[in-house]
Amino acid sequence: MSTDPIHYKQITELSELFRRGELLPSKVTEAMLSRIEKLDGRFHGYALVLAERAMARAKVCDAELAKGIWRGPLHGVPIGLKDLCYTTFAPTAGGTTIHAKFVPSFNATIVDRLEHAGAVTLGKLKMTEGAYTSHHPDDQAPLNPWNVEYWVGSSSSGSGVATSAGLCFGSIGSDTGGSIRFPSATCGLTGIKPTWGRVSRHGVFPLADSLDHVGPMCRSAADAAAMLGVIAGADVNDPTALQVPVPNYLAGIGDGIRGLRIGMDRSYTQDGIDPQVVAALLDAERTLAALGADIREVKFPVYEKLVSMWIPMCSIETAEAHLETYPSRKSEYGPDLAQLIEQGRSMSGVEIAQIHHERLKFCGSLSALFRDVDLLLIPTMPVPIPTLTKMGEYGADPSVLLSILRFTAVFDFSGSPTITLPNGIASDGLPLSMQLVGPHLSEDVLARSGHAFQSVTDWHTRRALID
Repeated sequence: MSTDPIHYKQITELSELFRRGELLPSKVTEAMLSRIEKLDGRFHGYALVLAERAMARAKVCDAELAKGIWRGPLHGVPIGLKDLCYTTFAPTAGGTTIHAKFVPSFNATIVDRLEHAGAVTLGKLKMTEGAYTSHHPDDQAPLNPWNVEYWVGSSSSGSGVATSAGLCFGSIGSDTGGSIRFPSATCGLTGIKPTWGRVSRHGVFPLADSLDHVGPMCRSAADAAAMLGVIAGADVNDPTALQVPVPNYLAGIGDGIRGLRIGMDRSYTQDGIDPQVVAALLDAERTLAALGADIREVKFPVYEKLVSMWIPMCSIETAEAHLETYPSRKSEYGPDLAQLIEQGRSMSGVEIAQIHHERLKFCGSLSALFRDVDLLLIPTMPVPIPTLTKMGEYGADPSVLLSILRFTAVFDFSGSPTITLPNGIASDGLPLSMQLVGPHLSEDVLARSGHAFQSVTDWHTRRALID
């Protein structure tokens, strides 16, 4: 049993306490709501807190558990939803002002699955406008609990803040260019970006449908595995959801990684990368090797051209996603999202074909690489977490944005699953991060590998000093 205060306990541990009757979901939910009231005014993780509904749901969980009914590892666990998940019981704004009062007529599939599994929804979490790079000018952006002067990642910013600050035990994020991975990295979290289609996107407001992934953001690999096991799977309402059975991701999570082949391309992961990021990655490599992994040298596919095509590709699909409100309500959009949509509306068919062909070539090369290794080890970002001032400077330089996307965007193009893991502390006291990347539908291997790493390291247990 960990000595963590209740609000920082892992989902798997909390679940066992509920199951044994040592804690009540209603008492934990009450404590979490009190903590949100105390702290969220500083960090702005929540767009909307659903206190009454959360308490009512938690008391239902109390009664079910008292009768011996156990719905699984999320039963009674308070979580947060990124505010692009449709909910009939609360508005779904998607970080926009246009949809501020939009209450959907149905829940997102993942919302229904989480609630059926007994999760207690504390509220809707803030996000950038339309899930692109910046918050709407009229919205207070979430602040990093590790240091409010530093970037909190985008677009799942509220998910990163709330989970890191102990304002929920896990959250839903989405990732189109890095938006599960960046806020996981900046907030010291563990996030899984699943295979494209592994999790239904029905009722999830799109940024760019062929790039969008939905997944869990938690404080450990085991917690992320528990959440993924609930939300993953085929869906009659989403024909792009994969028709593949969902394994029990927790069942073999402790089996270790002896003999697992992990590839590293030294040039891709080290050239032009900050020395602190490289040092933490090499330390993680040694840890994985000591756990029995077989580290192999590989050559990563040519990626630079594809990364440069991420913004154009995103722009095309975002323009399509916003046809109902843009340009008819153009004046209500923030400048960054509006600029992206304008770019998409101006793209030619030939340009779209070029992106499509480059994407196919990269995906084929990456698939071939995974014949020789089981996973790849790479950083999450090429630099430690930037300050907000530095991010402002980056925003004026497109080449810097492309550099930041180096380790993320290509795996949205390919639909490859990844797990993001804390793997060090930088000289400024903020977390460093890495990714393991696998072939399609290797989430079980990623969760097991992340858990193995976290069983012998404590980076994922480090907390922001906010209490």
